[in-house]
Amino acid sequence: MDPEHHLPPSSKSPDLRQVLVLRPPYVFSVHEQCFSKFQILKAYDSPLPTLDFLQAYAQSVKVVLCSGTLPITADVIRNLPALQLIVSCATGVDHIDLAECRRHGIRVTNIGDAFSDDVADGAVGILIDVMRRINGGDRFVRSGKWKDYGGTYTLGSKLRGKKVGIVGLGNIGSRVATRLEAMGCIVSYTSKQRKHSTPFPFYPNVLQLAFESDALIICCALTNDTHHMINNKVMRALGEKGVIVNVARGAIINEAELVKSLVEGKIGGAGLDAFENEPNVPKELLGLDNVVLLPHQTAFTKESFHDATQILIEAQFVIVMDPDHHQSPSSQSLDLCQVLVLRQPYVFSVHKQCFSKFQIRKAYDSPLPTLDFLHTYA
Repeated sequence: MDPEHHLPPSSKSPDLRQVLVLRPPYVFSVHEQCFSKFQILKAYDSPLPTLDFLQAYAQSVKVVLCSGTLPITADVIRNLPALQLIVSCATGVDHIDLAECRRHGIRVTNIGDAFSDDVADGAVGILIDVMRRINGGDRFVRSGKWKDYGGTYTLGSKLRGKKVGIVGLGNIGSRVATRLEAMGCIVSYTSKQRKHSTPFPFYPNVLQLAFESDALIICCALTNDTHHMINNKVMRALGEKGVIVNVARGAIINEAELVKSLVEGKIGGAGLDAFENEPNVPKELLGLDNVVLLPHQTAFTKESFHDATQILIEAQFVIVMDPDHHQSPSSQSLDLCQVLVLRQPYVFSVHKQCFSKFQIRKAYDSPLPTLDFLHTYA
C-alpha cells in the first residue's frame, strides 16, 4: 500500500520548507504558531510507524527539530539522506549521534545560551531551598506538624560564606558563579580547562574540588568522561554536611550511590533537576526533607521560551533561504562576520561588548569537544 496514503494532509503551501518533528519539544508545543512559515511534519501524529514515516519523506526533509528526550540515532539519520541540519531545543547535544552527523556532513545546532540565565537562577534557587530547608518547611506546615510539634523544625544553613564548587564553568556555570559570589559565597570550579579570564580558584578534578567545598553545583555537559563523575568517592569528599545540586544531566551522578548516601546521611542534601531514567525518580528520595526534586525544567520560563523560539526559527531559515549555505546557524544576523574564539583572551573578556559587529563562535563555552566544534563550523 502506498505510504503516502496514510500521511496527514497539509494545509501549507507546497513551497514551504519541511521540518520533521519526531516528538514535539516543549518549546515547540507552546509556540507552535510561530513556525507557520514551515511545513511541520509531525511523526508523532501519524498512524504510520516512525520508520515508514521517515521513508515517506526521506528525499525531501532537510531539517529535523528535536528535544533532549528523544535520541537522534544513526538509524534516524541514515533514513533521511537529504538531511542537512538538526536543530535541538536543548542546550546539550548528547542525544544526537554526532559521529554519524559528521560522516554525512550534517550540521547540528542548539538554542545556545537562551536558557543559561534561567538555569543559573534555578540552580541558585535550588541551593538556597536545600540549605534553608524551604521545601521541607512547606511540607511541615501543610501537614499540620507546625501546630502539633509546637513550631519546632529542623534548622537550615546560612548560604553566605559557604564554599561552593562549580562543576563546569561554561555559559551556565559562569552565571551561577557570578550570582553566588554576589551573595557572599566562596566560589571555585573545575572544568575541561582553566579559565584564565575568571578570578575563581581552579581545581583540576572534581574530587579535589569536593574536598574544598560545602556544596557542588553540576553545570557540565554529559560526555563519556563525565558519566557517573559524581560518585561515592566524591560524595565522601564532600562530607556529611555537603550538598549536591544538579541542573545538567542525570547520568553525571551515579544515582544509586547518591540515593544510598542520602538515605544513610553520608551527605547533607541534594537538589535535583535531572535524573538518570527520566521521568522515573528513585522512590527513596520522595520522602526526604533534605532533597528538592524538579521535573528537569529549571530552564523553562515564558521569556526563555520566546527567545529560544526565535533562535530555532532563524536556525532553520539558514537551510530554507539558502540551501547551499555552509555556515552553521546562529541567533545573530547571518550577515555578521564569524570569529572563532578557542580560548577567551583577557582583553576580549573585558571588552566583549565591543565585538558586537561580529558573530563570535565560542568554542570554550560549547559542550562539544573542540574538534567537533571546529568541524561544525568548518
